[in-house]
Amino acid sequence: MRPQHNPMQLVTPDLLVLLMKRTGDGRGVSVRDLAEAAGCHPSKIDHLRNGRRQTATQLEAEAIAKRLGVDLMVLWEHTGRTVPAPPCEPAHMAAVPA
Repeated sequence: MRPQHNPMQLVTPDLLVLLMKRTGDGRGVSVRDLAEAAGCHPSKIDHLRNGRRQTATQLEAEAIAKRLGVDLMVLWEHTGRTVPAPPCEPAHMAAVPA
């Protein structure tokens, strides 16, 4: 069985947007700043925010939750036996740098 490339699924884009407006320290965070904290391209954060992408790697998900000041499982859920992974990202998304 091939390991999943993106084992974490966003609970809801709306929650990400809300948490970006008011992080754990009470201030907002920009797409660019969150992407820098997560070690990914800003377009990945934008795609997560608008629902065009639902998944991230474990490390990205942990970094995003940490930067937003919430526990990992508030914003993310593991994919696997109880939470099926969403269908593969559309082909045009594969070209977006991680």
